[in-house]
Amino acid sequence: MEAPHHQHPAPAPQAPHGDDRAPETPAHGGTRQEVTVTVPTAEGMRALGVRLAGLLRAGDLVMLTGELGAGKTTLTRGLGEGLGVRGAVTSPTFVIARVHPSLTDGPPLVHVDAYRLGGGLEEMEDLDLDVSLPESVVVVEWGEGKVEELTEDRLRVLISRTIGAEAGAAEDARAAAGDEAGAAEDVRTVTLVGVGERWAGEDLASSV
Repeated sequence: MEAPHHQHPAPAPQAPHGDDRAPETPAHGGTRQEVTVTVPTAEGMRALGVRLAGLLRAGDLVMLTGELGAGKTTLTRGLGEGLGVRGAVTSPTFVIARVHPSLTDGPPLVHVDAYRLGGGLEEMEDLDLDVSLPESVVVVEWGEGKVEELTEDRLRVLISRTIGAEAGAAEDARAAAGDEAGAAEDVRTVTLVGVGERWAGEDLASSV
């Protein structure tokens, strides 16, 4: 179970540990809300994705930031499960993008690995995904500085390995639950940053 979260609507988000990107400032003085949660296990990361899926709708852009092995694809797997899409969600590294049609008359999930997209938005439009991005939920790994032009509204998910007291507290919670298998390196801090009017009215805290 995740550690207690906190929500703060105003302060600028910090980049994940080991990530030197500058925090994002909403365009045109837009709104932003931020929620941070500690996720102690990979299963917890998947479950967080399932809950986040309940907030998503067609046209949403979700940008995932985190180092290799941080849990981006695991979170996306939960998003796909929560959205009720077809097909196993795996890393799209070698195909750049995968489209998962909905099995429930909901929006399809477009899962993009933008690591090798040098041209950003132009290359996204050239992928010939056979799906309308405005009618889909688009989840992009490694998308900073490349896909923001898709929409002024986005949900940024920053995943970092937890260090210090928070990691210790998560490990204590695991031990109390009888879970001795998980190691400290599995503990993650996940920061959700809703940017733009689309996210101004959403209660991000309720999803974590």
